[in-house]
Amino acid sequence: MDKYKRLFSNTLIFAIGTFGSKLLAFFLMPLYTNVLTDAQYGTSDLLQQSANLLVPLVTFGITDAVIRFGLDRKVRNSEVLTTGILTMLAGFCLLFLCFPLLELIPGLDGYTHILLIFVITSSTRQLFQQFVRAKGQVKLYAVDGILSTALTLLFTILFLVGFHWGVEGYLAAIICADGCSCLFLMFNGQILGYFHPSYLRGKRTMKDMLRYSIPMIPNTVFWWVTTVSSRYIITAIMGEGANGLYAAAYKWPSAIILISTIFMNAWQMSAISEEKGRAQFFTHVFHGLSSLVFIVGSFLILFSKVITRIMVADSYYESWQYIPLLSVATVYSCMVTFLGTVYVVNKKSTLSLATTAAGAIVNVVLSFFLISYFGINGAAFAMFASYFVVFLLRAHDTKRFIHMRIGGFRITVNTLLLLAQAFVMIYEITYWIPVEIFLTAAMVLLNLSGLLAGMKKILPSRKKASA
Repeated sequence: MDKYKRLFSNTLIFAIGTFGSKLLAFFLMPLYTNVLTDAQYGTSDLLQQSANLLVPLVTFGITDAVIRFGLDRKVRNSEVLTTGILTMLAGFCLLFLCFPLLELIPGLDGYTHILLIFVITSSTRQLFQQFVRAKGQVKLYAVDGILSTALTLLFTILFLVGFHWGVEGYLAAIICADGCSCLFLMFNGQILGYFHPSYLRGKRTMKDMLRYSIPMIPNTVFWWVTTVSSRYIITAIMGEGANGLYAAAYKWPSAIILISTIFMNAWQMSAISEEKGRAQFFTHVFHGLSSLVFIVGSFLILFSKVITRIMVADSYYESWQYIPLLSVATVYSCMVTFLGTVYVVNKKSTLSLATTAAGAIVNVVLSFFLISYFGINGAAFAMFASYFVVFLLRAHDTKRFIHMRIGGFRITVNTLLLLAQAFVMIYEITYWIPVEIFLTAAMVLLNLSGLLAGMKKILPSRKKASA
C-alpha cells in the first residue's frame, strides 16, 4: 500500500476510535458546568492535570518506548511488553512509597486515594493502548475508543447526576471507564500472552527502552509545565473560580488538538515505518496539517461567543474571551508535536527534551508576569509564546535529521492573521463582526490550496481504486 494511502487508512481508523471519546469531552461540558460550580470544576481539572503529571513519572515514560520499539521489526513484541509491564510495576511500588508525600501537596489533600487509583488505571490503559498500536491492531484500538466513550458517558451520568458525588464522581467516572478498557484490551489483544520475563535476553531491550524513555520523563514534565502550570498560577493569584473559567475555555481550542491527536496516532506509525522519500513525505504532510489547524483555529475564534453561549452554563459565559488566544496557542502546539516526530524517528529524545525545556521556562516566567497584569488572558498568551519558541527551535534543529520545508513565509502570514483575529475578538473593536468574517475568509483562501494538496496526496485515488 502507498505510504500516503496507509496514512489515510490508519487516520480513518483512529478517527473512529478517538473522535467519539474526545468529542464527548465537549458535549459533557453543559453537564459539568451545570452540576459542578466553577470552583469544583477548577478543582476537578487540577486533580486530573496532577494525575497527568504523575503518569509519566510513575511509568518512567515507558509508554513512549513501547510504541517506538514495538514498531521496530528488529525487537520482539514479548520483550517490548515485558519491559513495559515490569517498569510500570516498579513505578507503582515507588508511588505507594511516596503516598504520604502526596497528601502534603496543597489542593490534593482529601483526594489522594482516588488520585492514586486514577494514576494506576490511566497508566495501565496507556501501556496497553500503545502495545496494540505497535502490533498493528488499529481496529482493536478503535473499538476500545468507542467502548471507552460509552462507558465514560454512562459512569459520568451515574456518578454526577445520579449519586451527586461532585469532584469524586468526576474522577471515578474516568477511573471506571479506564479500568474496563484495560480488561477489554488485555483479553482481546491477548496481551498477557506476550508477558515473558525470561525473554529479556541479557536485558538489552530493557536497557535500550529505558535509555530512550527516561529522557522522555522530564520532556513530558516540561510539556505539562507548558500546558498546565499556568492553571496553578491562576489559582494562586486569582482563585479556583478563575481556573474553572480558564479550564472551561480551554476545552474548545482542544478541538484543534483533537484533530491533531487523531492524525498523529496514525502519523507516528507512518513516520517510523516509511523510510523512502522521508523528507518529501514530511513536507507534504506538514503543509496539509498546518493548513488544516490554522483554518480550524480561525473558525474557533470566529464562533467563540456562539460556542460558549450554547455549550456552557451562564455562569461560565465570560470564558469565551479566553478562547481566541488559547486557539492560537493550540495551533502551534499541533505543529510542535508534528516536528517532535522527527526526534521520535531518529530516537533523539534528549533533543526533544532540550526544546521542550525552553518552552516550559518561557511559559512559567511569562505566566507569573502576565497573569498579574492581564489576568487569565495573560496565561493564554504565555502559552502561545512558549509554543512559538519551541516551534522556532525545532524548525531549525530538525533539519539536521530530515530536511523538510516548513514554509516560513506562509506560517508567518498565517500567524499574524490569527493573532489579529484573536485581538479583534477579545477587544470587540468597531465593526468586529465583519472584520472577523473577513479575516476568517482570508485564512481559508490562504490555506485552501495547501489543504487540498495534502488531501489529494492522502485520499485514495478513484482511478487507481478502479484499476
